[in-house]
Amino acid sequence: MSAPFDILTRIAERGPALRLAEQKVAQVILEDLAGAAAASINELARKAAVSEASVTRFAKAIGCRDVRDLKLRLAQATAVGQRFLHPAQAEAPAPATLTDRIHADVIDVLEINRKLIDPERVTQAARLLLGARMVYAFGMGGGSSFLADEARYRLARLGQPVATYQDALLQKMVSATLSRDDVVLAFSATGNVPELLASCDIAREYGAKLVAVTALGSPLAARADVLLPVRTLETDFIFKPSASRYAMLLVLDVLATQCALLQQDQSQEKLRRLKYVLDVHRGDDTEGGPDRRQPLGD
Repeated sequence: MSAPFDILTRIAERGPALRLAEQKVAQVILEDLAGAAAASINELARKAAVSEASVTRFAKAIGCRDVRDLKLRLAQATAVGQRFLHPAQAEAPAPATLTDRIHADVIDVLEINRKLIDPERVTQAARLLLGARMVYAFGMGGGSSFLADEARYRLARLGQPVATYQDALLQKMVSATLSRDDVVLAFSATGNVPELLASCDIAREYGAKLVAVTALGSPLAARADVLLPVRTLETDFIFKPSASRYAMLLVLDVLATQCALLQQDQSQEKLRRLKYVLDVHRGDDTEGGPDRRQPLGD
């Protein structure tokens, strides 16, 4: 066996750079580590809807000698115990209140997605956004539409030209006007919304770059110039909103902050102006006024 390494960290680090078929294998493994460790190569291929050759390529891409080596490392990772892999599934008392239950789901999804954030890819995406003539934030449905609007708010504070579009037909129309100087920032928890994919295809046809916040192995991930992966963690409690939007929000906040840090002096001046205008607007511009650490916006 080759030198030891943490296979879960390795999958998280290399996942966005893998081929689409290999990303699908990664997604299947991350969703059920113990099941993947026990599965045959044929079973892994079937679950991921890829060929057995893709499973073999995946194993080698993350540093394993072969699929047998991969399964051994997965079994070793599983041996640490499920409570260290999926805290929500540990044997523990159920949350006492509805608030506790929802809060626990949010924390779980944030912990899992924290490990998927690659600083180099975030920086690459941030440079694309800052160099764009215009950034177009696309999202469709509930959480993704919210994230597209949130991206507009985050980037506008930094003086970045940005617009948001959620309507399928309008997305297509706008995409047809783009050029190689533009960037599409697309959000999708599943990465498999036909209308959104069609809009992104049109934008890319005319030269626009695509930064995608979406699932590994998804059709949207396959189209991305820069992929910022997210992993959803849906539970059987169907009555609450999906926690996936918190995963995408984490990625967006890291991305927006990196944009600010890459042009720190310029960002500082923009934020200073915002603070000044808002203080005047709220009547906080006098000495001894309300707390000066209020958010930049309401």
